[in-house]
Amino acid sequence: MRAFARLLDRLSLTASRNAKLTLVRDFLHDQPDPDRGWALAALTGELKFTAAKPAAIRKAVEARMDPVLFGWSYDYVGDLAETVALVWPAGRGANREPELSEVIEALRTARRGEVQPMIERWLDALEPDGRWALLKLLTGGLRVGFSARLAKQACADLATLHGQEVGAPQIEEVWHALEPPYEDLFAWLEGRSEAPSADSPGRFRSVMLAHPIDEAVDFPRLDPADYAAEWKWDGIRIQAVSERGERRLYTRTGDDISHAFPDVLAHMSFEGAIDGELLVIRDGTLASFGDLQQRLNRKSVDARMIKAFPAAIRAYDLLLDGETDLRHLSFAQRRERLEAFVAKAASPRIDLSPMQPFATWEELAGLRAEPPEGDPRLSEGLMLKRWDSLYEAGRPKGPWFKWKHDPHLIDAVLMYAQRGHGKRSSFYSDYTFGVWREDEAGNRHLTPVGKAYFGFTDEELKQLDKFVRDNTVERFGPVRSVKASLDFGLVLEVAFEGLQRSSRHKSGVAMRFPRISRIRWDKPAREADELETLERMLD
Repeated sequence: MRAFARLLDRLSLTASRNAKLTLVRDFLHDQPDPDRGWALAALTGELKFTAAKPAAIRKAVEARMDPVLFGWSYDYVGDLAETVALVWPAGRGANREPELSEVIEALRTARRGEVQPMIERWLDALEPDGRWALLKLLTGGLRVGFSARLAKQACADLATLHGQEVGAPQIEEVWHALEPPYEDLFAWLEGRSEAPSADSPGRFRSVMLAHPIDEAVDFPRLDPADYAAEWKWDGIRIQAVSERGERRLYTRTGDDISHAFPDVLAHMSFEGAIDGELLVIRDGTLASFGDLQQRLNRKSVDARMIKAFPAAIRAYDLLLDGETDLRHLSFAQRRERLEAFVAKAASPRIDLSPMQPFATWEELAGLRAEPPEGDPRLSEGLMLKRWDSLYEAGRPKGPWFKWKHDPHLIDAVLMYAQRGHGKRSSFYSDYTFGVWREDEAGNRHLTPVGKAYFGFTDEELKQLDKFVRDNTVERFGPVRSVKASLDFGLVLEVAFEGLQRSSRHKSGVAMRFPRISRIRWDKPAREADELETLERMLD
């Protein structure tokens, strides 16, 4: 458990992607089975403990110390695991730290009533960093900036240490056929056995990604005749796999979201694998991303939700046709097969993303300025794909480009700030901002329109944190209300990709992908934008 705790601590304090990869690669190299496999499963979100709930952790700590004092501590720190790790009053008698595998095996078989005594016993035996790692493991909220995709790259790096040529795409191909603690995976990576079989029906196939296009550099050297163009639809990239009786719907990172879209799965009567976009389409009319959001991140959906937000697939590419893998064919050949495939499927929930003909880059620029169906919410821009490109996993330079619309910009006023997580846990790094709204009496008030937690440098974060602390007017646990009026306030230039109406927000609008573009230390708060500005964008 100590090695796992040390790994989490160092990951949470490390910003560099390469440094994180090195930390995990070395951990996998140095630690024995099955501990390293359970750690990998924890990092990739593959572990779920149904009997261990945050309520059991609170109940345990409140039995050891004054609940009011714990509540104050929790409000100040803002993170349950970190708070309990620091304030836990250890009992006597515990003298052996549990192994990671010991903890996981116990939790996998424990009944709910057995969890609290186990947690208390383990917390007594561990040091504060070990307690923190244990509690993060229990709650599933590691938040150390290490994704499943990075974990697969770290495994590939481990193979390199052992003189094996295994790439992250090869690992991704077999990933869904593997089970924690991955002893067969490590045997392969270390050259002790053959590769695990990738012949798993319904498995995920590594996706091909695009580079952002640099208009000034790329267009002069590229021939428009070599490229196909299609809209970059504003949904989520998915892979729809129907193979030997197994039907799955994956995100671009390989997360299985089938449970949230049973209506789509019911129409996947084909045999193959489609690369496409998941959208909400009503009576042939494409809806905005805001409607699709109603279906995302749900454990289950009911008939009412399915009827109100009917999901469908807009197909981009074809990876598998029957039992034939098409990824070695050119895009032109795959497109021809895709058109026949979609026509044969004849499903009301699957249609074809149409090609957008063009002869010159200037003509394509004009097309980009005209949104599909006259609605800018439906597209993020254009995709460019070389007609002769193979379907290569990862992000190869040259075959595919994305040409996104320029982001929208508004000036908003900082209203609230919340403590971050991990390396940002001591900073106020999550910012809620608002714009001006005039009431019936003609008075101007701020109304919140969004929240952002990135887009600024580390140095700017320190400046923002100081501003929040110096100008706090109220505290609500880990959240602070910041002084903001017509005569005083910090203006933030906010960039965002899209906007839609929202009944869940008091302002009536919701932003997509908001981030801090610039800190306007120079701009008076009264000169920030009005809500009417956003409403005009909607219109």
